[in-house]
Amino acid sequence: MLAAVVAGLGGLLHLFHRRLRAGLAAPRVPLAHGLAAHGVAGETVRLATRRGRRLAGWWLPGERRGTVVITHGWGANRELMLPVARPLQAAGWNVLLFDARNHGDSDADTFSSMPRFAEDTDAALAWLRARPGMRDAPVALLGHSVGAAAVLLAASRRDDVSAVVSLSAFAHPDGMMRRWLAAKRLPFFPLGWYVLRYVELVIGHRFDAIAPVNPLPRVRRPVLLVHGRDDGVIPPSDAEWLHASRGSTPARLHLLPGDHDLSQHLEAELPALLAFLETALAEAAPQPA
Repeated sequence: MLAAVVAGLGGLLHLFHRRLRAGLAAPRVPLAHGLAAHGVAGETVRLATRRGRRLAGWWLPGERRGTVVITHGWGANRELMLPVARPLQAAGWNVLLFDARNHGDSDADTFSSMPRFAEDTDAALAWLRARPGMRDAPVALLGHSVGAAAVLLAASRRDDVSAVVSLSAFAHPDGMMRRWLAAKRLPFFPLGWYVLRYVELVIGHRFDAIAPVNPLPRVRRPVLLVHGRDDGVIPPSDAEWLHASRGSTPARLHLLPGDHDLSQHLEAELPALLAFLETALAEAAPQPA
C-alpha cells in the first residue's frame, strides 16, 4: 500500500515537472521576412554553439572595423532586433544578429535559459573573431531583456568586449520568477520556493551566481543601461538596482519613456546610443603603428 502511495506521488511530481517546464519554455516565433524584404544588405550565416547545436544569424557588414553583436530576448528572434540593427549598420558598424537556441531558425535544445543565451553570445563572438581582420577589432554587445542579462554575464567573463548596451534587463532572476508565480496565482511558500529551486537545478546555476547585479561589477568596459519608465514586465527599479550595484564598472543609467519593448521609443535615443558606441569602440580600437 505504501509503495503504491509513493509511486503515485512520484508520478504526480513527474507530471508537475513536465507541466512546469512546458509553462516556462520559450515560444518559438518564426521569422516573417528575410533581409531582402527588409531592404537590408547582408548575408545569412550559421554559427556553431554548445552541445553540437547551430545558430542561424545575419551578418550585416558596415564600413568600420567595429562590430555590434545583438542578442534578442525571450521568445523573440533576430528579425525583431532589426529596428536597432539597421541604424547601427547605417552608422557604419558591422552588425551580427543571431537566434538563440530554441528561437527563430536556430537548432532546438533541451531547454532555454539566460546562461544558455550567454553561451550563444560567446558562440557569436567566436564566429566573429574567426573572420579575417576581426580577431582584434573592437566589439560591443547589445541585448534586450533576457538577452541583456546574458550579454552582461558574457562580458563579465571576457576581456575582449569593448562596450555593453543593456536594454530592459532584469536585476535578479528571483524577482522575475516571483512575478511569474504571482501572475499564475501560485503561493510562494511552499510551492513557489520549490519551483525556484527546481529551475536552478535544471539550468545548473544558482540564481545569485548569474543575477546581473552580481556579474555587472566585473565588467571592466563602459556599460549603458537603458530602461523604459513604463515597463510593465521588468520594473524600472530593476535598472536602478543594477546601476547601484555597478561598483567600479563605468555604467550609465538612461531611463526613457516607453515600455518593455522600447522599439517605439529608441529612434529618439539613437543619437545618444551611437555616441556611446562611437566613444567606447573608438577608444578600444588598436592604434596604428
